[in-house]
Amino acid sequence: MAWYLPLMESRLNEHDKRLLQSFCEPRVVGVPPVDTWRDLCVAPDGEIRYYGFLNGSGEDGQGQMIYLASRDCGLSWQTFYVDNPDVLGSSVKSPFSGKYLRLKNAADSAGVIRTWALVSEDGPAAVHPDRYLAADEEIRELRLPIPLCSRKRWLCAGQTRTAEGMLHPVVLRSDDDGITWAATHLLPAPKHEIAWPHQGRRWQNPACEATLTELGDGTIMALARTSQDFHYLYYSHDGGESWTDPVPSRFHGTLTMPTLFRLSDGRLLLFWCNTQPLPELDHNRQWPPMLPWEISGEGGEDVFTNRDANHAAISEDDGQTWIGFREIFLNLIRNDSDFRSKSPGYLDSLDKSVHQFQALELPFGKVLLSFGQHHEARKMVIFDPQWLYETEQLENFRFGLGHLSTQVYLKSNSGNFRGFTGHCSWNRTHGAVLVPDPTGNFEEVLQIARIHDPRLFSEVQGAVWNFPASNRGELKIKLRIDGEGVRVSVTDRWFNPCDPVVGQLAQLSFAITREMLIPSEWSLVRFRWDLAVQQAEIVINDMPVQQLAITAAAPNGFSYLHLQSLAENEDYAGTLIKKLEKCDRQE
Repeated sequence: MAWYLPLMESRLNEHDKRLLQSFCEPRVVGVPPVDTWRDLCVAPDGEIRYYGFLNGSGEDGQGQMIYLASRDCGLSWQTFYVDNPDVLGSSVKSPFSGKYLRLKNAADSAGVIRTWALVSEDGPAAVHPDRYLAADEEIRELRLPIPLCSRKRWLCAGQTRTAEGMLHPVVLRSDDDGITWAATHLLPAPKHEIAWPHQGRRWQNPACEATLTELGDGTIMALARTSQDFHYLYYSHDGGESWTDPVPSRFHGTLTMPTLFRLSDGRLLLFWCNTQPLPELDHNRQWPPMLPWEISGEGGEDVFTNRDANHAAISEDDGQTWIGFREIFLNLIRNDSDFRSKSPGYLDSLDKSVHQFQALELPFGKVLLSFGQHHEARKMVIFDPQWLYETEQLENFRFGLGHLSTQVYLKSNSGNFRGFTGHCSWNRTHGAVLVPDPTGNFEEVLQIARIHDPRLFSEVQGAVWNFPASNRGELKIKLRIDGEGVRVSVTDRWFNPCDPVVGQLAQLSFAITREMLIPSEWSLVRFRWDLAVQQAEIVINDMPVQQLAITAAAPNGFSYLHLQSLAENEDYAGTLIKKLEKCDRQE
């Protein structure tokens, strides 16, 4: 059990206990005061603190340093000013000595940036903590350190560049409770190369933002952000001193940060963005023109199109198998036409995403999760990991489109920081929308159409819906086609609603046209699959239509339904969706 859990529970009154116990699916409880990374911690008395800044991001001395405090397990928060910036701040309590420590970059007396360990017996509020040199070099993007169970050792993940400029993880280790440190540099993963469906290079992040966890046999596992379609895995069998070469993991994710989190009962959580970005464009032809280092991918990205959905999965066997693959949250500004300039980034954060994560375990088995970048997008939620074990999902649009992705992109400036607007982002607008049910019953249904609009990068409309991952299941789609029809894709990750190649990249994809349905009536399409025998079946209005062979690998099961207009020209009638349902198949 985490040392602080009894202290936290003792602070709760009976009403707060009941409220906390009622949490199941993720519910928003606050907004982090800084982009999520490592600023969430627990004080010696069980108070939760989240360090950050007002009126700035803290970079270059901008903004007033603050912390948010919660004495009721994250249910409510209060803001406090920090007048002396030389505080320990967010840190971890040592199970070996009770001291608190963190690592950070700071200049030495000669003005050279080095990496330091800050240590104090007094917790996050300690002023002028003891400082020990951890590395002669600047190791950036440091996580909070983790203590090992198999030996008296701390590990801390960060990153730096090779002499050739290749980003790669660095793991620091200390065997004397933070006083002295040694570092191991891990090999970078491969760079992104231009190959179908891409016409340009992604931002070259060979491997960075690694997350660490200790497995039951003492092996250390690291999972890193890359420029590829997958996060990459490393293993250490000697406590972090040496590491295997990087290999692709089973987890989709591109230029986003994964985070592993161990629960007190031994289960392992993963938070990440199980998403696929749009194919890269020919950066030499984008307008306004991009800079040479953006075109090459060596200095930045043109646009991030896969940071509006984040996910969680849980493992009971140290990462051998995983359950869930559920959306934790969809970016609330994902459809906004002023996405780039909304709340200018120079006041806070250039990015506006729901990637980057930090978690704390709470009493009664709950988890406090922080995620995101920019105050318009980042959030704190509380949820129960048991929610990840649910197997069924229903969507009837009675609560709007909060659980679907439908955005399309407006032609926008591409590239890194431009003027006062956010970087690597495009403005968006609504694609598929809710319209009245044509039967006149005053209900609303989802319309997937195609509307001519020269302002758009793509006029193709779609809708993307997540459900609990399953190797064997059934999807039910109640729909009516008055236009050209719809492409149905079933896959293991999120794709953009307007993705031009989802039909080729999804594990299964098929078309439904109005000729296959009863005219001007609602029809029920049922899609059944069984990955054990690699077979799927399409049934329309109780009539078997087609048997499909599943030839593409899906080690995580299916967890996404992607619907997209088949129209190649204007199609105002389109396809209407009344209800979506996922359930387990019975024998």
